[in-house]
Amino acid sequence: MKNIYLVGFMATGKTAVAKILAGRLNLKLVDMDAEIEAREKMPISEIFRLKGEPYFRDLEKGFIKRLARGEGQAVACGGGVFVDPENIGTMKKSGVVICLTSKPETILRRTAADASRPLLNVADPQKKIEELLEKRRPFYAQAHHTIDCDALSVEESAQAVLNILQHERL
Repeated sequence: MKNIYLVGFMATGKTAVAKILAGRLNLKLVDMDAEIEAREKMPISEIFRLKGEPYFRDLEKGFIKRLARGEGQAVACGGGVFVDPENIGTMKKSGVVICLTSKPETILRRTAADASRPLLNVADPQKKIEELLEKRRPFYAQAHHTIDCDALSVEESAQAVLNILQHERL
């Protein structure tokens, strides 16, 4: 089975949905952010602070290249990984890319108590969310499929992905 890449903005449910997919489809679960943190031995917020965003994006690119050599993986991608054209091409060739979306207000509510989100440690996080979503919109639109998860539970979001996958040749 090809890889299933879940992309989209932070707090759209990528990791929770990937866990369900991995269990139901007997796939290997890969949480990109958690894997990068383990390899770097520090949280992403510290990677950003100490080494910068370009360093982190390079880590993501290398990680995607390694994942693409395998198959049978349910991959919860970092929110910004799909804005790099090379990553987009690699992911689309090696699997099915599904973008999970939510409204800025929902994302803000879900991330409000989480100080580990380096891109949202700003004076006006909702404005930052809106700016980043607008900037990333044309990239996210290149996913094979998009699911609006705003009004869906994690279980319903996972079922929506499973419904899509029934029509894919994996």
